[in-house]
Amino acid sequence: MQHSLFDLAPTLTVAQLVKQIKNVVEGDDLLRDVWVRGEVSNFTQSAAGHLYFTLKDRDAGIRCVMWRSDAARVFRLPANGNAIEVHGKVSLYETRGDLQLYVDEIKLTGAGALWQEFERLRARLDAEGLFAAERKRALPQFPRVIGVVTSRDGAVFHDICNITRRRYPLVEILLAPTLVQGNAAPPQIVRAIETLNRFEIDLLIVARGGGSIET
Repeated sequence: MQHSLFDLAPTLTVAQLVKQIKNVVEGDDLLRDVWVRGEVSNFTQSAAGHLYFTLKDRDAGIRCVMWRSDAARVFRLPANGNAIEVHGKVSLYETRGDLQLYVDEIKLTGAGALWQEFERLRARLDAEGLFAAERKRALPQFPRVIGVVTSRDGAVFHDICNITRRRYPLVEILLAPTLVQGNAAPPQIVRAIETLNRFEIDLLIVARGGGSIET
């Protein structure tokens, strides 16, 4: 009888797999007592007083949690775009399988470079008049055709379709699929808009999911 190497590998439940990963992570001495520097994004404070945010740089990001008892000792809470240093330990939130940094100390070190870059871009576009009120056009009250520029696979397109069907089922939606992040996205978005402009559409939506400045 022939056997495959795969026959020798144990079959784990999801809970067993996540527990094994958590044990490996928590068994690393470095990850139990670590300082990490980065920039704050998606900062929120729950009604219970716990802090949740992403700590990121140009190449990576990690979810962070700071419990209320530790947050109460922070002199000034961080905000989106702040550059900070945090101390804590890395572990796994087993329910979702999320790798998280559990923070017990925060040091503010200034405004983050990515946030400054975002603010500079917004200031430049504002100086060019792109946000001027006189440039804005009134939205049609009852559009017949709506063009959408976004990712075909992203949740945002499905949200647009679901809400539109529920609130105004008579409208027709035309999708011009495109990347919405990364270096290849801008030219694709431009081409998608140009494509939709060839059709008789009443409204054009350029959308992506999320609410942070991260790409």
